[in-house]
Amino acid sequence: MRLSVYCLIGLLLVALSSLAHAELPAPVLRALQAEGLGADALSVYVQRVDQPAPLLAHQADIALNPASTMKLVTTYAGLELLGPAYRWRTEIYHDGVLKQGVLTGNLILKGYGDPSMRVEDLWRMLSRLRQQGVQRIDGDLLLDSSYFASTNAGPAAFDGEPYRAYNATPAALVMDLKATGIQLQADAVTQQVLLRAEPDPNSPGMTALTLTNQLKLVRSACGDWKTRLAYDVNVRSDASNARAVELVLRGDYALDCGEKWLDLSFFDEASHGYFLFRQLWQQLGGSFGGKLRVGLMPERAVKLLVNESVTLAEVVRDINKFSNNLMARQLLLTLAAEQIATPGTEANGARAVLLWLRSKGLEFPELVIENGAGLSRVERISSQHLASLLLAAYASPVMPELMSSLPILAVDGTLRKRQKDSAAYGRAHLKTGSLSNVRSIAGYVLDAKGRRWVVVCISNHAKAQQTRGAQDVLIDWLYSQP
Repeated sequence: MRLSVYCLIGLLLVALSSLAHAELPAPVLRALQAEGLGADALSVYVQRVDQPAPLLAHQADIALNPASTMKLVTTYAGLELLGPAYRWRTEIYHDGVLKQGVLTGNLILKGYGDPSMRVEDLWRMLSRLRQQGVQRIDGDLLLDSSYFASTNAGPAAFDGEPYRAYNATPAALVMDLKATGIQLQADAVTQQVLLRAEPDPNSPGMTALTLTNQLKLVRSACGDWKTRLAYDVNVRSDASNARAVELVLRGDYALDCGEKWLDLSFFDEASHGYFLFRQLWQQLGGSFGGKLRVGLMPERAVKLLVNESVTLAEVVRDINKFSNNLMARQLLLTLAAEQIATPGTEANGARAVLLWLRSKGLEFPELVIENGAGLSRVERISSQHLASLLLAAYASPVMPELMSSLPILAVDGTLRKRQKDSAAYGRAHLKTGSLSNVRSIAGYVLDAKGRRWVVVCISNHAKAQQTRGAQDVLIDWLYSQP
């Protein structure tokens, strides 16, 4: 009987505690009401890192789409499971005979998922190859991406925009994030819009990219310039087995815009790598006339050299500061391959994260990980559990790497232009997330008295984009805690 009474008292205290922390702060509620929204538009969890209970828990146990704040889960898992000093490898082999500078056989590039590989890295690798005496390749270029499995969803699956760089799909051998930057330059003298690709995939004797310019230069304010553009991508396979592209740009471009960049991903990873290889190899004085091949490296292949990436800590910084989707997806697949099995799959990446959470005593039954980047309609986590993750991270040896990877309020990354006049300027490390009907922010705030707080705020609402002001007010309110 006495035990039952104690249990009832305990339950009552828990219930009262929940009620005490359930109401949104008045300034936050007023900011919502100014947008015609109610308290139900937000899920919020706030807790000081050195306290056992939250200051605020409002609708905090609801499973919600976190958008890009899901990257916090992926990057924290990566830092703990792989270590901040982890590096990815990219290897070059041959399967023939190398004699007097002539390779009779195929040159092979094998990737292990490096998310950070740039055209400069490929140039250095090929330069080392030339220094080893290789001048002519009498064979094909074989690209081996077998370390990762192909993803189930194509680049158009998320929002029907298959050529936007944020939709680029992961692969074990990716260069320059599979992206091509298109420079648009308004020329007042010629009254034209000048176009240029960077990196330029074209090389003597091979046109990988054709830019067809149907843009009209107009005199108006620049504004949201991308909405005034349209483009078509025409794809053809050439004699090399690679996929060449014609990009047709149409619409109006304002003189006031000056120079702008449009990042697109219209090459598959194999074609992209092949075109860049041909261009760089010719620049280095090498000779190559072979085709593109995609497949497994033969067992008899001879290793020529290995390139190592920047550290995982540096990659995590790019993922979180700039919300890089492809890098986050590459990291999840790396976790799958390193922790579960090869080839790495998204399902095994999610499994690796769940097993890691369980090993830390963190049970998140509502957690759904599709690709680890938040570029998803199905990923789910509650604000309470995302906060629990951040609290655990604060006590982790990798806390410095994770926190320093987050955008600093009003200073850098995706928060560079946000809350410039806030008293919390420079005192919050926060990851943002934004999708259609989703707006989120999560991370750490250092208040005016030097106390550190974890804050998570998620909106899944038809007017989610209109909750940004309330989220800003929440950060200011937290900074000013008595």
